[in-house]
Amino acid sequence: MSFFQSIKLSLIHAFGLPRDALHIYVGLAVFLAFAGAFRISLRDWRPIAAVLFVALAGEAWDLSDDFRSGRALGWLKSWHDIWNTMFWPTVLFVLARTTRILKR
Repeated sequence: MSFFQSIKLSLIHAFGLPRDALHIYVGLAVFLAFAGAFRISLRDWRPIAAVLFVALAGEAWDLSDDFRSGRALGWLKSWHDIWNTMFWPTVLFVLARTTRILKR
C-alpha cells in the first residue's frame, strides 16, 4: 500500500467517512481554502481549477497505485471519484457566477 493510500485510509477511519464522502469534503475544502487563501472570489476560475487539479492528481495517483500493484485500472471508479470531488464546488462556482446567492 502506498503512502497516499494509507493517508486516505487513515482519514476515512479517523472521521468515520465513506470513501465517497472523503472526495466531497476534499473538493469543498480545496475550493473554499484556495479562494480564501488567495482572497479571490468564488466566481473566479482559479478555485475550481484547483479542485480539478487536485481531483485529477489524486486519481492519477490511485491509477498508478493500481498499476504498480498489478490490479486492473479502475477507470470508471476514477471517473466516479472525480465527479464526487467536483460536484459541489461546481455548484457553488455556478451559483456564484449566475446568481446573487453568494454575492458579497
